Amino acid sequence: MDLMTAIKERRSCRSFSDEPIEKEHLEKILDAATWAPSPLNAQPWSFIVISNSEVKKNIFTEAERSREQGVQKSGWGWLGKYRMDFLMSAPAIIAVAGNPKKSGVDQFMEEGARAYEHACAAAIQNMMLTAHALGIGSVWFTLFDREKLSEILDLASDKIPLALVCLGKAAADPTPTPRKGFANKTTYIA
Repeated sequence: MDLMTAIKERRSCRSFSDEPIEKEHLEKILDAATWAPSPLNAQPWSFIVISNSEVKKNIFTEAERSREQGVQKSGWGWLGKYRMDFLMSAPAIIAVAGNPKKSGVDQFMEEGARAYEHACAAAIQNMMLTAHALGIGSVWFTLFDREKLSEILDLASDKIPLALVCLGKAAADPTPTPRKGFANKTTYIA
């Protein structure tokens, strides 16, 4: 699949079939993630592949709790209707955790380590594009409390969970979303 086609056709999938993902495909997705750029080539990411239904249920429960908290703090009515059943039905979830000590020089600057998060985001994009090229749907999910998700996943103290990438064959074609052209979002400084 052409790269620009993959970029333009990839959509977030929130409705998965129960068909398992082949191990070979999961490994291609994970391999693609490791080719993302990172500051000082520190490769600050680690990946936890989750297919255990009890762990997925605990993640779902935490997401529900976080959603309620988000509704209360934001007042966003739509958030209360946001369904997260896909956390239970996705055949695989890849948790992406980052290590702030594997950031760049930014870790010594006033705002602290942030570049490790950017590197992990690039790894996530690589995963999602590779999944799409393999005919696997995905969605990038962040509605959780990092500390609580760390407990659920039994993460080491130097790892911070940044995202969950839900993967599976799409049960239906995801709805296309409109995009603003780059000209609306770009400024040139010559």
